[in-house]
Amino acid sequence: MTPFDGERPLNILQVLEPSGGGSGRHFVDLCGGLVRRGHRVTAIYSPRRAEPRFVAELKALPLYAILPVAMRRAPSPADFRAWRDVRAIARSHGPFDIIHGHSSKAGALTRLHLPGTGPRRIYTPHAFRTMDPTLGKFGRVLYGQIEGLFGRFLSDAVICVSDDERRHALDQLGIPEHLLTTVVNGVAPPPLDDRDAVRARLGLRQDSFVFGFVGRLSPQKAPERLVEAFRRVASQNADVELVMIGFGELESDVKIQIMQAHLSERVHLGSEISGAVAMQAFDALVMPSRYEAMSYVMLEAAAAGLPMVLTDVGGGATVVDNGVNGLVVPNSDDPTELTAAMIAISSPQRMAAMRQAARHVANRFTVDRMVSATEAVYRRVCGRREVEG
Repeated sequence: MTPFDGERPLNILQVLEPSGGGSGRHFVDLCGGLVRRGHRVTAIYSPRRAEPRFVAELKALPLYAILPVAMRRAPSPADFRAWRDVRAIARSHGPFDIIHGHSSKAGALTRLHLPGTGPRRIYTPHAFRTMDPTLGKFGRVLYGQIEGLFGRFLSDAVICVSDDERRHALDQLGIPEHLLTTVVNGVAPPPLDDRDAVRARLGLRQDSFVFGFVGRLSPQKAPERLVEAFRRVASQNADVELVMIGFGELESDVKIQIMQAHLSERVHLGSEISGAVAMQAFDALVMPSRYEAMSYVMLEAAAAGLPMVLTDVGGGATVVDNGVNGLVVPNSDDPTELTAAMIAISSPQRMAAMRQAARHVANRFTVDRMVSATEAVYRRVCGRREVEG
């Protein structure tokens, strides 16, 4: 599909530091979609945190070049070397029309240049660091100043993945409105329906009501909130089970919490099966996150026609009409309202109505729409340079 027939293909450099989760999924889908539209795409990724599945999927694409550059997540003296390596690649494989940095580290490394020179610079934060409610005052000021300065003076466009993230950039970081565009992530169609087989694979009873969680076991995703809320739900209903798909730094803590709550037979924790496949076994998705920009898990659940229980974080209003196809609860460590929402959504009458409503939004978020909207940003900023020139 080439909606810009008659316009020349663009030479694009895509750069990513973290390859896990939604940012990695977005990166692979965007690179692949741009190539299919006739553009020449070079990809840089960091091997330090690269998941094998991400590397395999990226290398399977017919990109012009796929190059590793070691990048660290935290600020480090090694950042100078990474910046120098990215710059060298930009010179040797260019000239590029667009350099697009994804997440904070790649976004910084790709935008350290003299304003007004070289290719157009695009930044997709995939959740600004300052959206984290657990970030201390010093960190909020420091990261806020950096994001604000880079956004205002070193970016030709900042692509936000939800209107919540866009409002944060505008109101909290002071990035001008004309530089901001919302492009919601897109997802591939879900796997074919194989509910019974997936339930058997996960060790679930066929007649249970199954709550599902997909995400890193990290403080951002707040899995401990979910385990405590499920403990309360399970004490009132013997026919509910919980599936948690993911791994991360809180995995040991979550396992201990499950064991101490005597829930080992009713909570199924693992990462051997992908979230998109596991969702076929879910009756409802529960995301108790402390912050998000626009979670791929939400979008995959929407594509699968699943009702959801979400905390009031970025992107939630994009996929859930509260009380219609899901429930939104306060972003709190007190599990009372999360528990109440899980009990409410699991009632047969409520679930039937929400499942029907959820099916109506199943085809709203596609990869093709995401690629088209991103390509339009590229064309716009390139056209602006031609006018300025």
